[in-house]
Amino acid sequence: MRVAVVGGGVAGLAAAYALGKAGLDVVVLEGSDRIGGKLRLAEVDGVTLDVGAEALLARRPEATDLCTEIGLGDAMVHPATSSAAIWTRGALRPMPPTVMGIPADVDALMESGIVTEKPVSRPAPAPHEDVSVGGFVRARVGDEVLDRLVEPLLGGVYAGHADQLSLAAAGAPILALGDDLLAGAAAAVATPRGGPVFAGLEGGLGRLPSALAEVSGAEVRTGAVVRDIQPAHGAWTLALDDGQEAVDAVVLATPAPAAARLLADAAPEAAFVLADVTYASMAIVTFVIDGDVELPGSGFLVPPVDGTVIKGATFSSQKWAWLAESGRTVLRASVGRAGGTALLHQDDATVAAAAFADLRTATGHLPDATGWHVQRWGGALPQYEVGHLERVGAVDRAVAAVRGLEVCGAVYQGVGVPAVIGSARGAVRRLLVDLGD
Repeated sequence: MRVAVVGGGVAGLAAAYALGKAGLDVVVLEGSDRIGGKLRLAEVDGVTLDVGAEALLARRPEATDLCTEIGLGDAMVHPATSSAAIWTRGALRPMPPTVMGIPADVDALMESGIVTEKPVSRPAPAPHEDVSVGGFVRARVGDEVLDRLVEPLLGGVYAGHADQLSLAAAGAPILALGDDLLAGAAAAVATPRGGPVFAGLEGGLGRLPSALAEVSGAEVRTGAVVRDIQPAHGAWTLALDDGQEAVDAVVLATPAPAAARLLADAAPEAAFVLADVTYASMAIVTFVIDGDVELPGSGFLVPPVDGTVIKGATFSSQKWAWLAESGRTVLRASVGRAGGTALLHQDDATVAAAAFADLRTATGHLPDATGWHVQRWGGALPQYEVGHLERVGAVDRAVAAVRGLEVCGAVYQGVGVPAVIGSARGAVRRLLVDLGD
């Protein structure tokens, strides 16, 4: 039995690996000239490093388990430092313990100087319907906590805005705190969870796609743009620029716009929903500086109310020991939020200069960079807007009604690498049951 996986990002490659383990013949069709999606390595001034996602949430096991399973377990590493800051009110201020920005230690928050007024909890039950993270938090702990803590954390994950993002989908950890957010956050942090929060790979997380492709046993084709998929007598026919591909089943592991286009005939209700999903564009700007520059912690986030170019920065050579071994200082800055693309329309040199100016202002003492790299991720991050889970449910129901068809990826149940791998595994499980009927 032959299965086509459309899309060669992490979701598609994880699906191909799971399908191969189940004994199926798999072809991965990737429209661009490379696999890996938002995982990518590049050489910047002689240093090979990640210019896409660089860390895994280790408390979700899907990604770390998969790395171990495919032989990358010995390369798995954890950050050398986890202390982070908020760059706000003209200074880098230590981030107090929080649950997705809800402070767990109000005294530490006040000592940090991040807010000017002590937050007061206004307990209230959660609404029955989905609401925005912004509306929910603002009503319970006020504007400052939302603007100075929750917004930058959400921006780091989704490049979105709290007043548009769904509480149920994007703010689930906040929703789980109960009626009293401050008390809930304090209780959550007081209950320690074992193990490190994040993990990476020595040499870069961008090693994962090629390793997955190699062990999957799948035929992987790049530059293979799928224009249409059609069911045909219990099987499927895929139209490509260079011909057709006949398969028994299809897994779509593409962003929502491509999935909507391909599902237009086979699952029109799903296509209609996916066509309405919006995406945020952003860029990762990486700088290499000769020598070891002393920097505080692993990096910082920036509240949008401060009006800076960058929304966050990682001191990569401080965070990852394998990068520190180069003897160089490596920093990366994130640029771009949903709806804010003016700078991204400029050339790479302008983007890099603006980002470096912010980094220099924030740290106060950066020598000139000897090399830089701008990695643009256009339409990279799906926006989990209010009602997202209901929309995903509608897609799931429409796709489930079509034999031999599944979908997976960042648009459904989480944008992080572990969530995307979980989405792929779920799609494969459902497909195997479907094909076995």
